[in-house]
Amino acid sequence: MPAPDTLIDQVFDGRYRVVRKLGTGGMANVYLAEDQELGRRVAIKMLDERHAQDEQFVERFRREAKNAAGLSHPNIVSIYDRGHAEGTYYIAMEYLEGRTLKELLVRRGPTPLPVAIDYTRQILAALGFAHKHGIVHRDIKPHNVVVAPDGRLKVTDFGIARSGTSQMTETGSIIGTAQYLSPEQAKGAPVTPASDIYSVGIVLYEMLTGSVPFTGDTPLEIAMKHLSTTPLPPSEKRPEVPHELDSIVLRALAKDPADRYQSAEQMDADLARAAREQPVAPETEEAATRVLSGVGAATLASAPTAVTRRVNAGPPAPPYSPPTGFYEYDEPIRRRSFWPWLLAALLIAAAIVAGWYVYTKIQDQLNQSKSPAVPFVEHQIERLAVGNIRKAGLEPKVRLRANREVEAGRVFDQQPDAGVRVDKGSSVVIYVSTGPPKVAVPGVIGKQATDAVAALASIGLQADIHRVNSSEETGTVTGQDPRAGTKLVVGEKVRINVSQGPKPIAVQPVVGQPYETAAGILQGQGFAVARQNVEDSAAKGIVVQMDPPANTLVAPGSTITLFVSKGPKEFAVPDVTSFSRTDAIATLRNSGFKVVVDSQDTNDPSQDGIVLTQTPGPGESAKPGTAVTITVGHYVAPPPPPTTPTTTPTDTIPLDTTVPDQTPAAP
Repeated sequence: MPAPDTLIDQVFDGRYRVVRKLGTGGMANVYLAEDQELGRRVAIKMLDERHAQDEQFVERFRREAKNAAGLSHPNIVSIYDRGHAEGTYYIAMEYLEGRTLKELLVRRGPTPLPVAIDYTRQILAALGFAHKHGIVHRDIKPHNVVVAPDGRLKVTDFGIARSGTSQMTETGSIIGTAQYLSPEQAKGAPVTPASDIYSVGIVLYEMLTGSVPFTGDTPLEIAMKHLSTTPLPPSEKRPEVPHELDSIVLRALAKDPADRYQSAEQMDADLARAAREQPVAPETEEAATRVLSGVGAATLASAPTAVTRRVNAGPPAPPYSPPTGFYEYDEPIRRRSFWPWLLAALLIAAAIVAGWYVYTKIQDQLNQSKSPAVPFVEHQIERLAVGNIRKAGLEPKVRLRANREVEAGRVFDQQPDAGVRVDKGSSVVIYVSTGPPKVAVPGVIGKQATDAVAALASIGLQADIHRVNSSEETGTVTGQDPRAGTKLVVGEKVRINVSQGPKPIAVQPVVGQPYETAAGILQGQGFAVARQNVEDSAAKGIVVQMDPPANTLVAPGSTITLFVSKGPKEFAVPDVTSFSRTDAIATLRNSGFKVVVDSQDTNDPSQDGIVLTQTPGPGESAKPGTAVTITVGHYVAPPPPPTTPTTTPTDTIPLDTTVPDQTPAAP
C-alpha cells in the first residue's frame, strides 16, 4: 500500500495549501493548491527529490519558469510564482480545468475537421507569440496542450524551451518526444521556429487521422523515419480530408526547414483559407509536391543522429554467467560453519552504522560552515521574498522601482543572482515593483491645442481631443480631465476640450421676400448680410437665392449673401408665323415665353398645322414668361357635290310596291 502524501492539507512555502495531487511527470509532481494570499486555485509543479539535487534538471526547471513567466498570452499557461522551498524548486501556475489533447484523441479518436483547424490555429497563436519573444518551445505534442471545456487551448511545459536557436541534445541524448520530433532535432542540429512548425504538423496529422505519421519500436527507428520516410497524406487514412489540409500538413512536415512554413502566421493564414474552402498559397502546393516526391529525405547512411550517437556509444556488457564445468567435480563441496559468517556480517553492519554517524556529523558541520546560496525570489511578493532571504541567513535590502511589466509589490530583479554563494549575513538587494511609471498631468487649459498635445506627449501621455462649442478662440483648450497635478501611468490618455467657436444656428429661409425684410430677419439672428443684384424674372427687389442655403447651421456673426432680382428684362418676341405648330412652341419656350395655342379652320391643305398669326406680333418686346398666342391652321375639306339618283331598267319591282307617278306635270 503506497504511503500517504505528506503534502496534502499542508501549507507549502507559507502560502499554498495543497488540496490534492494532480499528476506525476518525468521530473516533477503537480498538485492542486489554494493560494491563501490571493484566494485562487493554482497548480504547483514541484521538482521531485531525485531531480532537485541534479543541477541540470534544476536549471531546466528554472528555465521553464523563466520562459513561461515572460509569455502572457490567452493560449499559453500563466505562471504566477516560482521559488525554492522545503528542499525543492517549484512553479505556481494557472490551474486549468479540462483534459490534454492527447487524452481527447485517445478517448475520441480523429477530430472533426473544423475543430482540428481551430485547435491548430490556437496552438499556432501561442507559438507565434513565443517565437516573437525569441522562445522556441521544442516539445510541442498533444500531451502539452490542455483543452478547456469552452474549447480554448493552452500550451504548457516550456521546460526544454530555449531562447533563439540552440542545439537540441543534452549530454548526447535527444530532448523532445520521438513521435513529434523534427528532423533537425533527430540529428542534434540547431533548431528554429520551423522546428516547432514541424511538430505542429505532426499534431494536426494526428488530429485528422487519429495516428502519428511515423511509428516504430524504438526511438531510434522513429527518428530515422523522420529523416528518411515520406509521410502519407492524411486523406489516404481519412478520405474526407480535403486536398488543402493535405497540402498544409505536408508542407509543415518538409524534411528541410527551408521548405516548411517560416512562421506560425504563414501556416495560420493557410488554415484560415482552408476553413473558408479557399485554395492555399501556391508556395504550399509546391512544398507539398516536393515532400511527396521525397525531396530532402535522408538515407540511413547519412551522418549519425543524436540517437545513434547515444545508441552507438558501445554495446552493454553481457550478463555474467559462471564458466561451464565449474560444478563438474565428483568430490562433494565441504560446507563451512554459519557462525563466523554471521559474526562478520554483524561487525560490518556496526562499522557501517558508525561510519554513517560520523559522516552525518561531519556533513552537518560542513553545512553550517558552508557559504549559503542566494535563493531565487524574483516574481515573489515582497514579504515572501524577504522571508526566504532571511531563512537563507542573508540580509534583504529592498529597493522600490517602477516597472511596466511586473505588478506592484512583486520582485522583478535581485542582486546577487540566485544560486550565487555568499558569506552568511551578506546583503541581497531585491528590486520591488511599484507598478508602471507615473507622471503628473500638466495644466493645458488656455493653450492652443497643438501646444497642449506636445506638452502631454513630452511626458508620455496621450491627448484625447474633443471639439466643443465655446466663446473662446477656435483651437483654444477650454477644459481637461483629469485636472493638473493628477498622477497617471505613462501611456494613459488625458481628455482635452478644444474650442471650435460658438454654437452654430440654423439660417432662416428668406427667399421670396423683399430684401429689406429678409435682411432684418437675418440680422436679428446675429448674421451679417451682403447683397448681390442678379437678373431674374422675379419682381425687382425680391430675394431669389441665399448663400448659405436656408436651414444651414452657421456660426453667429457669419455673413449671409442675398441674391436680389433686378426685375424682369424684356426680350423681342421671335417670328414663328409659317412655323409648324411643334417648332413654333419650341422656339417660343426656348426664348423664355409661355405659349397659348388657338385653332382656325382653313380650306387650304398647305396651312394645316401651320402658325397663321401670333400675338404679340413678331419683334414686339415682352418680358420673359409672357404668354404668346399662336393661331394654327386646321384644314377642313369642302363638302362633296350633290349626286342625281338613276333607275336601272332591269330592276324588278315587287307587285305590291306603288311606283310614284313620274309623268311630267302639265305646264
